[in-house]
Amino acid sequence: MFSGTSRRRESVTDQIKHLILTEGLRPGDLMPTEAEICARLEVSRSSVREAMRTLAALDIVEVRHGHGTYVGQLSLAPLVEGLVFRGVVDQDDSVAALREVVEVREALDLAMAEQIVAALDGAHDPELERLVAEMTTKAARGEAFAAEDLAFHTRLLGYLDNALVGQLVAAFWEVNTVVYPMLGLAPAEDIVDTARAHGAMLEAAASGDAARYRRAVIEHYLPLRRALDKAAARR
Repeated sequence: MFSGTSRRRESVTDQIKHLILTEGLRPGDLMPTEAEICARLEVSRSSVREAMRTLAALDIVEVRHGHGTYVGQLSLAPLVEGLVFRGVVDQDDSVAALREVVEVREALDLAMAEQIVAALDGAHDPELERLVAEMTTKAARGEAFAAEDLAFHTRLLGYLDNALVGQLVAAFWEVNTVVYPMLGLAPAEDIVDTARAHGAMLEAAASGDAARYRRAVIEHYLPLRRALDKAAARR
């Protein structure tokens, strides 16, 4: 499967990734044993074990002690961990780092506007309506609604034939919700506006109005942007 030259040039980690691809293995599939991998790649056990540790950290493989090694779920968890650490490691630059995450979230939502509207045009989704109502109720009481917020965006993006976009948005959303309180930042004061913007997004999508949907997306992020601006000014 590998020429001698390619084996010398590629790391064992890369070779194992190629093995997964060439074998057509999918998330959850059982990997060849350590002995089989050593024989096929002509490498030592210690090299394979070190490579597996690296791949496990990336969620490319999952080591189940006593059961074997399986192809991992290939989630974006390593990306989230890295971004969370980046957001808190430098307190002087933490707000700027969080603002960058918010900007990427907003850019993804705006980029998907046409597809979202096309998918929901004329649709009636009771679950999305329930989530908007719950967010509106909680906002009126001054309560946060992080779980409903994530559920709303996850379900909305579930209408798209693009799983990666949904995973990216969920990953950046998680970074936002983890880093924000870790930095001791005050919650956005105008969360009622955020809840209202979710409703506007849903109404615009269901009515087939992409321009209105994009305006609602921008309004959705304004309270968070204002909160970050205030935090940056205080620092």
